[in-house]
Parts: sequence; C-alpha cells; structure tokens
Amino acid sequence: MGRIINPDNVGSLRNRVSKAVVLALNEYSEKSYPRGEARDMLAFVILSLEAISNTIDQSVLAWEKRGYWVKADRFRLEWLWAKQLAESLRKALLQDDWASAEKIVYQIRQKLIDVQVSPRHRMGKPWVGAWQKLR
Repeated sequence: MGRIINPDNVGSLRNRVSKAVVLALNEYSEKSYPRGEARDMLAFVILSLEAISNTIDQSVLAWEKRGYWVKADRFRLEWLWAKQLAESLRKALLQDDWASAEKIVYQIRQKLIDVQVSPRHRMGKPWVGAWQKLR
C-alpha cells in the first residue's frame, strides 16, 4: 500500500491563505474603494494573518519531536511578522488610522512579495463580510 498524503496540511493552508491575502492586497491597491469594502479587505488580511500565525506551532511540532530545535526556532522567527503585523493592522483599522494602515499594508506586501496568484484563480472575493467577523 502506498503512502497516504493529506492535502489539507498546515503548509498547504498557509500557502492558500497567503495567496488570498495577496489577492486582497492587489484588489485593495489597484482601485480606490469606498471605506466599507476597504475595511472588508483589510479585515480579511488581519484574520488571514492570524490564521497563518496559528499554523506555525503545528508546523514545527514534528521538528521539535525529533530535536531539531534550531530549525523550529528559525521557522518561528521567519513567520513572526504575521502575528505582529496583524496586531498592528487591527489596531490601525479599529482606530480608522488609514495612514498607518497603508504603511502596514506595504510591509505585508514586502513579506509576501514572492507569492504569485494566477490570473485565472477561482478564489472570488474571500474578503466579503470580513469586517463583521473582525468586530
């Protein structure tokens, strides 16, 4: 019998969510949206970064079991930005500080600069209703 591969592991989830964040940021920056849709997009980015941050410990668990402490710590440090920028963006968005939000969006774009989204993606608009979930 062959190996059983789980397609829903945390690495795949992190990749899908990263692509959705890039899609939301591309839509956010390409057009000037009214505040309502911009809030939805940024709230989606916040929730997505928090979801990415929650997958990190699950990813390093196997390495820690085998004693690869340095590898686990490097991976944690590599993704530490997700939680920090999500918290900063949440604070800026809830205070309607759009200038700070723009700076944070730029930082997130720099972190996800290598993530490519296909022009024929089937994600739709995953950010619709995210503002209500955030509050």
